[in-house]
Amino acid sequence: MQTTRLASATAAALGLLLATGCTTDTPTEPEAETTTAESGDEWFVQAEYDEQLAQRDIAPEGDPAAPWLQAIEPEWVDTTEFKRDGGDATVCFSNASVSNPWRVTGWITMQEQVKVLQEAGAIGEFRTSDAGDDDDQQISDIQAFVDSGECDALIISPSTTATLTPAVETACASGIPVIVFDRGVNTDCATTFIHPIGGYAYGADAAEFLVDNLEPGSKVLALRILPGVDVLEHRWAAAQQIFGDSELEVLGNEFTGGDAAEIKNIVTQYLQRGDVDGIWMDAGDGAVAAIEAFEDAGKDYPVMAGEDELSFMRKWKETGMTAIAPVYSNFQWRTPVLAATMILNGEQVPAEWVLPQEPITEAELDDYLERNADMPSLHYAKFGGEDLPGFPDAWRDR
Repeated sequence: MQTTRLASATAAALGLLLATGCTTDTPTEPEAETTTAESGDEWFVQAEYDEQLAQRDIAPEGDPAAPWLQAIEPEWVDTTEFKRDGGDATVCFSNASVSNPWRVTGWITMQEQVKVLQEAGAIGEFRTSDAGDDDDQQISDIQAFVDSGECDALIISPSTTATLTPAVETACASGIPVIVFDRGVNTDCATTFIHPIGGYAYGADAAEFLVDNLEPGSKVLALRILPGVDVLEHRWAAAQQIFGDSELEVLGNEFTGGDAAEIKNIVTQYLQRGDVDGIWMDAGDGAVAAIEAFEDAGKDYPVMAGEDELSFMRKWKETGMTAIAPVYSNFQWRTPVLAATMILNGEQVPAEWVLPQEPITEAELDDYLERNADMPSLHYAKFGGEDLPGFPDAWRDR
């Protein structure tokens, strides 16, 4: 087996997006898979890939007990132009959607953080819109916030990357501080862009684990949600790099729309053709459906890269399978509203606010399951809201 950074990280016991996207009703016939991101791939940028993989090993600045306020190699920007007196500021939030469990979990966390800030007098009204994964609706939502002239700060979690870029630029041009988080856009006009390390790091964590835990010649199936979202495209681009340098065979990569029935159907069809030794996923909230396909077919469990969603983690524990839970830190939903208060106080913030992002390994599985024992299956283990007054009821009773 090949040795990578993730293997050493495991030894050290280190601490999306559901949408109606393109799906394949029937998987394509197995054929030679392009396993190295091509130079013409619009989603692969070598420098960004190298940077994110290096950032996994950089200790973030700030208190480890509050990872949502930590930052990796921050470059601080002056925000005194946005300073205002009083805590009655109106903060507006344009959300792409709450159409999957990861976003629902984060949205609850954000609302609980807002309550704390409002009770402390740090902000006033919190206005929100939900675009329901519709680009045109979100463009309209952002324009409405700008036209109102009533937003002292605007937080945006974009639906998709390229299409939302002009709307974000329009918001920036209005003169209010703009805070982009979660998914990126093709402009750096925002006062701060908040995100975990990124999709390349996520995809590499998952792919490296499979390379380390599968024998050369083993067969891997990649399950993806939808195209066109930067953090997802980067996950697959990184996996292509890792798999391309390995001796694993990638049987195919299939878009599932994040639908559990479709995931199970696709995996079942691949198993009918032959062995599948590993499963790589760009988001893990449908991981249990993939595992159930193996159970129904009477096949050995695959080596699995899921996510820190509890249904997967509980299934991982129940089966004893070889697995890892890559993380796209859900606690990031606290950071934008905290950043808004900092900016409106004239405090410095990172221009690009890179948050820590560490996968959950087998050594940590029991600890995270115990911490989240009372949480529903669709909850995310690294949500980072345990210290908020609404814990645990707000998340448990969703």
